[in-house]
Amino acid sequence: MIQQTPVLRMCISCKKIYDRKHLIKITKDHKQGIMFQKGMGRSAYICKSKKCYSDSKIKKKLQKALKTPLGSKFIDIFEKEITSYNYYPNKGI
Repeated sequence: MIQQTPVLRMCISCKKIYDRKHLIKITKDHKQGIMFQKGMGRSAYICKSKKCYSDSKIKKKLQKALKTPLGSKFIDIFEKEITSYNYYPNKGI
C-alpha cells in the first residue's frame, strides 16, 4: 500500500508550514477572478488563527502573493469568508 505524504503549504502571515487541509486557500484565476477554497492558478494560503487573518498587513501580503491589486470590496468579502470558516475551528492546529 502506498502512503501519500501530506501536501504542505506556508501561511503568508505567520510563515509557518501546515498541511494544506488546515489552511484557507485564496486563488486568483485569470478568467474567474479571486476565489476561496477552490480553483487553479496563483494561490495564497492563510491559517485559521485569528492572529493571522486579522493581521493589519494582510491586504498587502495577499496583493504580493497573488500579484494583483485588491479593492476594498474584496476585503469586505474576505472578512465575511474568514468569519464563516472561524465557526468551524480546526482542532489540529
